[in-house]
Amino acid sequence: MEMRMTTLMQDAAHEKRAMSSRVEAVGRELTRYGLVVVVGWIGLLKFTTYEAEGIRPFVANSPLMSWAYGLISVRGFSAVLGVVEVAVALLIAARTFSPRVSALGSALAVGMFLTTLSFLVTTPGVWEPSFGGFPALSAVPGQFLIKDLTLLGISLWTLGEAWQASEQVG
Repeated sequence: MEMRMTTLMQDAAHEKRAMSSRVEAVGRELTRYGLVVVVGWIGLLKFTTYEAEGIRPFVANSPLMSWAYGLISVRGFSAVLGVVEVAVALLIAARTFSPRVSALGSALAVGMFLTTLSFLVTTPGVWEPSFGGFPALSAVPGQFLIKDLTLLGISLWTLGEAWQASEQVG
């Protein structure tokens, strides 16, 4: 009887570990391909007037990017960003076929999200003045931008995971 009880407890513990491993695996895939969907979708939106005008205040106030509007139109610059973002999404999605290519896409995403997070400092209206400014984020653009902190973390994780896998492949 005692042996049977021990076996049942071991089976239950094994089942819990197996279930948690499956949940983790699903979360891992959802994390990577969720990033692909978000970056790709936002990249495709960059081809619209709506999105081109939506990013204008961020780009125009950025010391890293404002110079671009002197060379190319608002719509043209947005389209270039769209091409880059869709390419980044496709590179990250290539993980199954080429971890090294996916690592490159993730590294580019890290750079992209570091750039967009810099807008927290350079874009007027990020900090809500009615609450005294920092650390109170405005709804737009502040809360719109802060999500990129999470996307940066996801990009760093996908970079590390794909990089490690690419070293194992050779």
